[in-house]
Amino acid sequence: MKLITKKIKKDLLANFNNTNKDDVKPPLKLFCPWGGATWLISEMKQDNEDILFGLADLGFGTPELGYVSLSELTSISGPFGLKIERDINFEPDRSLTEYADDARAIGSIQ
Repeated sequence: MKLITKKIKKDLLANFNNTNKDDVKPPLKLFCPWGGATWLISEMKQDNEDILFGLADLGFGTPELGYVSLSELTSISGPFGLKIERDINFEPDRSLTEYADDARAIGSIQ
């Protein structure tokens, strides 16, 4: 499965250029099908498309905002050759800031 479609890439780059970061909605949700890790990605660096920004929940109860490498995510291989996947049904209903506040309060991305 392709993690980033053309539309998602366009949205990620547009969010990178948005000056009001509090209103940015994450167009991409990635997850680890064999574990508890989830990422809500809001931005892609324009000058380095391997660098993404978003909310990471690695399943330890401490979700945090930060950068992640797309090539690193795509290189992860789990049991039976499973890979990190994109949630094809994800439709953001809040800003990344709101997701982060909620995730910190409950200890995970919902």
